[in-house]
Amino acid sequence: MNIKVFVKKDREKSLLRQHPWLFSGAIDKIVGEPQSGETVELRANDGRFLGRGAWSLQSQIAVRVWSFDPDEAIDADFFRRRLTQTITQRESLFFPGVTDAMRLVNAESDGLPGLIVDRYANYLVVQFLSTGAEFWRETIVAVLADILPISGIYERSDVDVRGKEGLLPRKGLLQGAEPPGYIEIHENSRRFLVDIRNGHKTGFYLDQRDNRQKITEFATGREVLNCFAYSGGFAIAALSAGAAKVTNVESSADALELMDKNILLNELNPAQVENIEDDVFVVLRKFRDQARSFDLIVLDPPKFAESKSQLERASRGYKDINLLAFKLLRPSGVLFTFSCSGQMKPELFQKIVADAALDAGKSAQILARLNQSTDHPTALNFPEGHYLKGLICRIV
Repeated sequence: MNIKVFVKKDREKSLLRQHPWLFSGAIDKIVGEPQSGETVELRANDGRFLGRGAWSLQSQIAVRVWSFDPDEAIDADFFRRRLTQTITQRESLFFPGVTDAMRLVNAESDGLPGLIVDRYANYLVVQFLSTGAEFWRETIVAVLADILPISGIYERSDVDVRGKEGLLPRKGLLQGAEPPGYIEIHENSRRFLVDIRNGHKTGFYLDQRDNRQKITEFATGREVLNCFAYSGGFAIAALSAGAAKVTNVESSADALELMDKNILLNELNPAQVENIEDDVFVVLRKFRDQARSFDLIVLDPPKFAESKSQLERASRGYKDINLLAFKLLRPSGVLFTFSCSGQMKPELFQKIVADAALDAGKSAQILARLNQSTDHPTALNFPEGHYLKGLICRIV
C-alpha cells in the first residue's frame, strides 16, 4: 500500500505551484508508517494527488518532492531519466574548452532535492544532503558511474545540514580510483589545483566562475585586495588580467599554500602577490589604521547566516566588512562584494552595503549585480535556490 500524507485544508497552495517542500506543520494525517527517506504520496485534504516525495522523520521539511506527475514512479528508472536529462542540459551550457569543472546537479533546482553533483575533470564529487537522496544513494552512484566516463566518484557529505535530517556526516571514495591529492582543472584560460577530499564545499567555489571572469574587466593595472581568498580564484583572475599587485587575506594556511601552487601553475609572478594569514576583520582594521588603500577590493565571505535567527548578527558582519572596505578604496575604486547566505535577500544586502558606504562617508554606484554561475540554476518554483548575490560598486 502506498503511504499517503494528507495536507491540511488550504495548505496545499505551494505544492500546487510545484514548490518542492512540505513542512511538518502543514500535515493533516498520515496513512501508513513511512521510514526516513521512503517515498510517500502527497494528497490534498479532499484526496487530490499532489506529488510524490521523500519522507523525513526529523526535519521541519517533512517531505521533499521528487515528482508532481501522478503517472511517474520513483524508482531507478526515474533517477536515470532525471540525471541524464540534467547532466545533458548542464554540459550544453559551456562551449568546448571553457571549463572541465562544473555543477552537474543542483539539488531542488534540478528536481533532485538534497543531491549535489560536481564534476572536476575526470572525478565526480557528490553530496547527499537529505533523507531522500540518502535513501537512493546506491542507485544514484550506480547511474552516475554508468552514464559518465569518469575515473571515480568521491563523497563529501561532511556538512552540518545533514544533522537536520538526522544523518551523520560522511566522506570517502564511492566508486572507481582514489583521487590524487590535487586534481587539476581549467577555467577559461586559467588552471587550478583542487583538493576534493578536504577543500571548501566540494573542493572549489564553482559558483563564482562567472564572477571571476567579470573581475578581469576591472583588474588591469590595479592594486587589488582579495579578502577570504581561499585558493586564489579571484587573485589569479585579476593577475591574469594584468593587475599590478594582489594582497590576499585568508585565515587558512593550507588554503594559502594551495594558492601559491596555483600562482605558479598559471606562470604568474609571485612578487606581485602578498599573502596574509589572518582574520579578515582584524586585517581590514589594521589597514584602516595604517591608511592603506586599494583600487579594487573583493569581499567573498563564508555564509554568515545559517538560519533566520542568525540574520541580524550576519547583517552586522556584512555591514562591518563593507564599511571598512569602502574606507580603504581609493577615488574611483571598485568593490566586488558578496553574500552566499540564502537567508540574506538581495534587497537587504543592497541596503546593508548602501548603509556601509554612507557610514564610511563615500558616495558609490552599483555597476552590476552578480549571481551564482550558470551551472547553479534557480528553478522558478524554488526561489530559495538563489543564494549567492553580489554587487559591483564604484566610488564616485
